[in-house]
Amino acid sequence: MKFILALDQGTTSSRAILFDAAGVAIAAAQQEFKQYFPKPGWVEHDPEEIWDSQLATARAVLRDAQVEARQIAAIGITNQRETTIVWDRRTGAAVCNAIVWQDRRTADACDKLRTTHATRMIRRKSGLILDAYFSATKLQWILKHVKGTRQRAARGELAFGTVDSWLLWKLTNGRVHATDPSNACRTMLFNIHKDQWDHKLLEMFDIPLEILPDVRSSSEVFGSTDLFGAEIPVAGIAGDQSAALFGQMCHKPGMVKNTYGTGCFMLMHTGDKPVTSKNNLLTSVAWKINGKTEYALEGSIFIAGAVVQWLRDGLGIIRKSEDIESLAREVPDSGGIVVVPAFAGLGAPHWDAWARGLIIGLTRGTTSAHIARAALESIAFQVSDVLTAMQADTKLRVRELRVDGGASANNLLMQFQADLLDVPVVRPVVQETTALGAAYLAGLAVGFWKNKREIDSQWKADARFTSAMKNSERDVKTQLWKRALERSKAWEQ
Repeated sequence: MKFILALDQGTTSSRAILFDAAGVAIAAAQQEFKQYFPKPGWVEHDPEEIWDSQLATARAVLRDAQVEARQIAAIGITNQRETTIVWDRRTGAAVCNAIVWQDRRTADACDKLRTTHATRMIRRKSGLILDAYFSATKLQWILKHVKGTRQRAARGELAFGTVDSWLLWKLTNGRVHATDPSNACRTMLFNIHKDQWDHKLLEMFDIPLEILPDVRSSSEVFGSTDLFGAEIPVAGIAGDQSAALFGQMCHKPGMVKNTYGTGCFMLMHTGDKPVTSKNNLLTSVAWKINGKTEYALEGSIFIAGAVVQWLRDGLGIIRKSEDIESLAREVPDSGGIVVVPAFAGLGAPHWDAWARGLIIGLTRGTTSAHIARAALESIAFQVSDVLTAMQADTKLRVRELRVDGGASANNLLMQFQADLLDVPVVRPVVQETTALGAAYLAGLAVGFWKNKREIDSQWKADARFTSAMKNSERDVKTQLWKRALERSKAWEQ
């Protein structure tokens, strides 16, 4: 038998999942790694801890499944996007910790750059909004603040990459420095229309071209690794949200998926032409296969599952993340409590780097169950804001929302999401759609699967949630959310 090994490198953990030809996950391994918060608003990872955890999970899943390296047809990589790593090409050592996508240290730099000319050019070329979320200002910060890096970068001694490039470099023992368009387009340095690094954007952020990876397609053989006992081709790369869109079989314009991870990310497939948003959404490359680039509209929410982790680790009102559903079910509603989890500012469609989190509506009758329920509801409210903007941009009525990610297993949240959207929410049998998408991209490149039609037939629904909420109740809840949202904005300014 042959299998595909998917490496799913996330914000809080690394996972490895083994898929068979039917697209079924036969084994999985996961390992969390440390989060570093050196200053308020700063978020970092140790690149070596990312690599060590990812390598450990890959070895563990092969061992647990009793599968040998020669049985692996290909490896696919999917990853947290925008997170920025710079390393020495000769030694492979990172010059500093990775600056994570959630990090807000460059918000001031973005504000200083925010002129009409700059924002329009960035939007026109990259499809993105000028924000500290993306890689460009993070890389600029490293080259400015880590001694000697600018000169070394100009001499071609350093390599920059998002996490996919870092893993690929490590897997191939430094032979391959590359990425794919779905990751490159999240740097704010990539021209999505010309499918290449943009010299004007590099000049704006003072980034030398020599530090950047090659941009290849999302489904091709990038190189091979011998770290598992036999040569295995690395044949697929996609940023986590593009991989999830692909794994959810959203291969036609108008199809939408939402991933409930650390953050929340909604993508709508828009076809072979980019759609420019008028409602603060992002235009991204979905993937590039066989020379054809397909695009997506995206709404990025910074804090989703992370609000549950905060209840667990920060407030200590639950022992493990899964406990939140049973706690929230202890009460029929949030009791007027609204949580706005703007811990790292607000993403789409608000884009307020200076917003901060709040809990409002507290009374002496408020319990931990009310706060837990309001925290869950905050995820759904943010998703609703994004879908409203997406429908306004495309003039399309979304027929269903396909969901995945850890929090999609929470039935209370999924029902509230359907109630709030008044759109069916559909959860697939295989919920590891991010890893599955990476596996499909890798498998297509090596002929493990023949074409998209073959893999489309493998998607099956596990649960379908439909709205049971009256319009009047939905309107009241939405207005309460909007009032709380406005009070959280521009808090730090």
